[in-house]
Amino acid sequence: MAAGETQLYAKVSNKLKGRSSPSLLEPLLAMGFPVHTALKALAATGRKTAEEALAWLRDHCNDPSLDDPIPQEYALFLCPTGPLLEKLQEFWRESKRQCAKNRAHEVFPHVTLCDFFTCEDQKVECLYEALKRAGDRLLGSFPTAVPLALHSSISYLGFFVNGSPADVIREFAMTFATEASLLADCSVKPCTKQLHLTLAHKFYPHHQRTLEQLARAIPLGHSCQWTAALYSRDMRFVHYQTLRALFQYKPQNVDELTLSPGDYIFVDPTQQDEASEGWVIGISQRTGCRGFLPENYTDRASESDTWVKHRMYTFSLATDLNSRRDGEASSRCSGEFLPQTARSLSSLQALQATVARKSVLVVRHGERVDQIFGKAWLQQCSTPDGKYYRPDLNFPCSLPRRSRGIKDFENDPPLSSCGIFQSRIAGDALLDSGIRISSVFASPALRCVQTAKLILEELKLEKKIKIRVEPGVFEWTKWEAGKTTPTLMSLEELKEANFNVDTDYRPAFPMSALMPAESYQEYVDRCTASVVQMVNTCPQDTGVILIVSHGSTLDSCTRPLLGLPPRECGDFAQLVRKIPSLGMCFCEENKEEGKWELVNPPVKTLTHGANAAFNWRNWISGN
Repeated sequence: MAAGETQLYAKVSNKLKGRSSPSLLEPLLAMGFPVHTALKALAATGRKTAEEALAWLRDHCNDPSLDDPIPQEYALFLCPTGPLLEKLQEFWRESKRQCAKNRAHEVFPHVTLCDFFTCEDQKVECLYEALKRAGDRLLGSFPTAVPLALHSSISYLGFFVNGSPADVIREFAMTFATEASLLADCSVKPCTKQLHLTLAHKFYPHHQRTLEQLARAIPLGHSCQWTAALYSRDMRFVHYQTLRALFQYKPQNVDELTLSPGDYIFVDPTQQDEASEGWVIGISQRTGCRGFLPENYTDRASESDTWVKHRMYTFSLATDLNSRRDGEASSRCSGEFLPQTARSLSSLQALQATVARKSVLVVRHGERVDQIFGKAWLQQCSTPDGKYYRPDLNFPCSLPRRSRGIKDFENDPPLSSCGIFQSRIAGDALLDSGIRISSVFASPALRCVQTAKLILEELKLEKKIKIRVEPGVFEWTKWEAGKTTPTLMSLEELKEANFNVDTDYRPAFPMSALMPAESYQEYVDRCTASVVQMVNTCPQDTGVILIVSHGSTLDSCTRPLLGLPPRECGDFAQLVRKIPSLGMCFCEENKEEGKWELVNPPVKTLTHGANAAFNWRNWISGN
């Protein structure tokens, strides 16, 4: 054993002296495992038995990160047990079946007491001691009833914990954080805001009523033992997708993963360029190895499926909320509960203030004519004297008038008939979703203004909301044909063509400032400046800001909001090629954390196949 590891082992052993359980390190060290890897295995398995840690070490013998000094992340949750937990799990199943999966399904029913924090592997045992001390200190004053009040909004449904019971629970969380800091040298952030048990989060608005009905069916009169549970997760994979292997798979090549049913695989959606269709690149939780795997051998797993439970502290509670009536106060809580009606109203107002937030929906335009009929599309639909006619049903019925004639459509093409249909079907889906569009911005390209108009028509908002034309979100001009920027329709021409555009809007980036063949950095800078102004232009709006633009802006207009740097130019180009017509990205402001988040769009994607040209003459018998 190296000198440094001997010192580390001695330090850890001294920390654990006097405890009833013998050190789990000793049998692992006796087998020749280094101290740091043995501690890592114990932390990764919840420090339950040396046998589990040994199995982990054997599975991870080829793990390239085995020697990396990366600690686990830990969090403390208050979890229900018994009949109440069973009813909550039933709600989880039914809400997923009837209303599809939402963010709440990623984690088991819980009240967050302390956000995730890191702890060095050799100090994990000290966390357990911190949990025990905090529990023992608050056991006498811990509430004998935890009141749960149902609250609902357009994107959140859950139970709030109010009154003095909530104060005691918060005190327990703060006590644990203090003890963890003293004993394990951890920086722990206890929950000091509204305590809540989330039932559904970031769901489709039209599912709100169904979810509320399911939630009201949860009987809250069951007695319940609550446990404070300490969980850990691998901090490297927080933003990855988690897949669960359904079938066994034996690798056919050296760069493929071995799969056993039940294995969990971490997949980074942004690192899949090397994978062929139907395959993904992932990292096995069981072995730590990276490789290719067939995606159809897996299913999506929940985020918490890979978390490890370490220790629990159980509080015996006799929750009987049915004994409480509207307007009554609990004698055990010194009469600090408000009457039910007032409490619900004030809490609901507080919740609405929390969830009222700005959202930005960036949408790519519908299918454009030249996308189907090629660069020479205009020659196919114009007569020698410059008049438009419709040679195929996928050409639009007509074109708007332009001051310089039909030739200006060549580099500013309209939507095809299918593009018009795509835009309308997306608008109809947005109407069904129940989201509230508060303002609309569009690239000056005709196809984008058309898409915005058609979406607004389906939302029944075409006369209430004007389209603000923003040249700052026009396509990267390097990708435009020719040495000059395309001649785009003026606001006057758009208005004459029956587009309800806002002629008073002052864009962040005027049309005259668009430069041909701009650099990637210039393009990114103007998109960043534009999206910042668009968001700031609507300071009082808490609805959805709709931006209809090009495929490239799904990246260039969302990354600035998310606080992410621009992609590498090559990666950006590859990504944009994969974005379909009416592709969407949805960003939501998280006021509590002071940041924006990328969340599920309010509608599903639109997928359809190609429809080749058909010439009936080729089918005449005998030809």
